[in-house]
Amino acid sequence: PLNKCFTVYGSLRGVCQVPPSIGHEGHEGHDHAHHAGVMLDRCKGLEMDAVAVTEEGIPYFFKGGHVFKGFHGKAELSNQSFAELDDHHHLGHVDAAFLMHFPDSPTEHDHIFFMLDTKVFSYYKHQLEKGFPKDISEVFPGIPDHLDAAVVCPAPDCDEDAVIFFKGDEIYHYYVKTKKVAEKKFEGMPNCTSAFRFMEHYYCFHGHQFSKFDPKTGEVHGRYPKEARDYFMKCSKFGDTTDHIERERCSRVHLDAITSDDAGNIYAFRGHHFLEQDAGNDTWAADTIESDFKELHSEVDAAFSYEDHLYMIKVGYCRLLQTHTHTHTPWTEEGRYIEIKKRSGEGIC
Repeated sequence: PLNKCFTVYGSLRGVCQVPPSIGHEGHEGHDHAHHAGVMLDRCKGLEMDAVAVTEEGIPYFFKGGHVFKGFHGKAELSNQSFAELDDHHHLGHVDAAFLMHFPDSPTEHDHIFFMLDTKVFSYYKHQLEKGFPKDISEVFPGIPDHLDAAVVCPAPDCDEDAVIFFKGDEIYHYYVKTKKVAEKKFEGMPNCTSAFRFMEHYYCFHGHQFSKFDPKTGEVHGRYPKEARDYFMKCSKFGDTTDHIERERCSRVHLDAITSDDAGNIYAFRGHHFLEQDAGNDTWAADTIESDFKELHSEVDAAFSYEDHLYMIKVGYCRLLQTHTHTHTPWTEEGRYIEIKKRSGEGIC
């Protein structure tokens, strides 16, 4: 049962239901934050300007002059990582961004491209390439300015190695080797404000929701749109209609911990929630960590089973659960965490 649900890096797969779309704000409706004095909170429902996965595999979410690195954490100023964007362009926002990951194109392989208005910037290992910025039309002939989104599409996902550019409802497939452009019609798909390819799937973000789409046809299969905060961000609170079980099964945010006990029951922890699957049962149950483990609240750092007990570790402390009775053992008389102490070199609580 485990390999049905878990992917590498501890994500769970599934299909999830979320509230209906709130509509597309459009390119002109982007809310571009200023550089300083703004505390952006991705859990408040931000519409991202651009998304790109770095050569290290870390997704960067751009909003105004800021960037969120990975699925959780605070916003940083974009010019701290890509200084020249600001030096050349007085950065207010990034229109589109993508990692060109085509080994057959060594001069562009693993370069990150940023589109800002009429210009394109090419970075390799966070260093601006010589001669950039350049006009978009010079580097990608046939592609318009003031784009909304872009995503790389390697063959065979596309007919050949390509970059898909989005501007309103206009879709352009730019073929890297031939530099030819094919205009497409993606019927039924919302206009994308950002897009990216992750774990061999393609995602179009619109507002703070997203849809998974076929890069050749634009077809959207399954129950979409979905709430981005449920799957691509580590947020503690969700909408009233969110299905916690299905969200936790297919969230792209990495798990904090996962273990199984001697009876074969599986426990997976992420943020403020946990999933449990009883041995011999393919059904998952989900709840908040605080509801079952009140003193933990959230953010389990590690979990393991040992001698019919389940141990949960959090920031230097350990919580003990007797798995055979599925009841919690008492805490210390003051109700505090039990400190981790090594016992005869075994390194358990």
